[in-house]
Amino acid sequence: MGVQKFRSIEQMNQSPVSVTSGIAFERFLRHCARYWIIAPRTYPRGVFRFRTIEEAQAARYRVSMGSGPRRG
Repeated sequence: MGVQKFRSIEQMNQSPVSVTSGIAFERFLRHCARYWIIAPRTYPRGVFRFRTIEEAQAARYRVSMGSGPRRG
């Protein structure tokens, strides 16, 4: 789709509206569904309380590196 230039608002209103097909968006949705099947989000179980931000970040790092408890 190219760029359209207009000299006035009237000229802009007279131009045809270009609508892309929904095929690309449907393909994107199928791709996202496949991705979440292959690599589901995992979250640690329970509620955690931390005394410091550094302690919370260390726990987040442990979970992201795969050494903490995970849930699918």
